[in-house]
Amino acid sequence: MMDLSSFNHLQLDAIKEVGNIGTGNAATALSQLLSCFIDMDVPKADLVSIYSIAEYYGDPDSVVAAVFVRSSGEFGCSLIFIQDEASSNMMVNLLLKQQFGGSVPENLPQEIIDSAIAEVGNIILSSFLNAISMLIGAQHEISPPGVATDMLASILDVVASIFGQMGEMAVLVNTALKIEGVEGGQNISGNIVMLPDPDALELLLRKLKVL
Repeated sequence: MMDLSSFNHLQLDAIKEVGNIGTGNAATALSQLLSCFIDMDVPKADLVSIYSIAEYYGDPDSVVAAVFVRSSGEFGCSLIFIQDEASSNMMVNLLLKQQFGGSVPENLPQEIIDSAIAEVGNIILSSFLNAISMLIGAQHEISPPGVATDMLASILDVVASIFGQMGEMAVLVNTALKIEGVEGGQNISGNIVMLPDPDALELLLRKLKVL
């Protein structure tokens, strides 16, 4: 099993490019979901230790919304989509405006809000994974999404304690989306965390012919 120090520059670049491709596919799917144009900043991808994720995401006491899915099959991995509270609220509002015909009712039940967060996260993570699967010709099945809204530190503690049992590396992909219809053209940030199973990165590198 490979560890973080064993990857060369070519392999790291290949992993980062896969992250970029996955994010581009996710942005396209999100554009279709929201029926609006989305301009995406160039994603920034990194391969890091699962125990170092917190260093990349700012204030540990900030509230975030996280969507979790699990992929089984040839390319086994866990995926998490994390947004700060403001970005998550904007994304949910855009989706609900479309579903309610332009006007979102006040005081919606939390269940409806969580469902909207799950729908957005599931589309993004499924599309991200589909791009990787098509790139390497692998089959996968994805679980129903789970949703949590909590402090960033609490979310990342769960990531390290549960998913760290499956592998010790994470691919982090950060980007900003400029979505048509958001007042002032404000960017909506999004962060994808992919936690590959121990053999999954080796499979990915073999398929990309850099191992």
